[in-house]
Amino acid sequence: MSETARDLMSSGVECIPSHETLDRAAQMMRDHGVGALPICGPDDRLQGIITDRDIVVKCIAEGKDPSQVTAADLATGLVWVPADATVQEALTRMQENQIRRLPVIEEHRIIGMISEADLAKHLPDDQLADFVHRIYAGA
Repeated sequence: MSETARDLMSSGVECIPSHETLDRAAQMMRDHGVGALPICGPDDRLQGIITDRDIVVKCIAEGKDPSQVTAADLATGLVWVPADATVQEALTRMQENQIRRLPVIEEHRIIGMISEADLAKHLPDDQLADFVHRIYAGA
C-alpha cells in the first residue's frame, strides 16, 4: 500500500481566522513554533496561507501596522492536496507552485499540513534532495 498525503502530514494544524490581525498571527506562530498558518474563513474553509515572511515583507517592510492588517488581507497560496493524494502528487503540487508547506484537505476541511520537515522524515534521501533542489533552484 503506497503512502498518501495523510501519511506525510503533521496533524493538529490550527487555522488563523481570516479576520484576525497579523500581530495575532505572529503570536500564534511563536506559540506553536511554526512559520506558517492556514487562514480559514468563518465557515472553517481554507482561504489561503500566511507565512512569517509574508508578515515581514508584505506588512512591516511596507510600513503597515500589523495590528491593523488582517490575515485575509494577505491570504495567498490557495494550493492544497486531498488527504488521499499520493506522495508523488503532493510533491508535484509543491514543486509546481514552489511552496514549502502544503495544506491537506478532507471533506472540505484542513486536517493537516505537509512541510519540509515532514518530507525529511518520510522520503528517501535521494528523493528529498531532488525535491529540495527543485524548490530552491526553481527548476
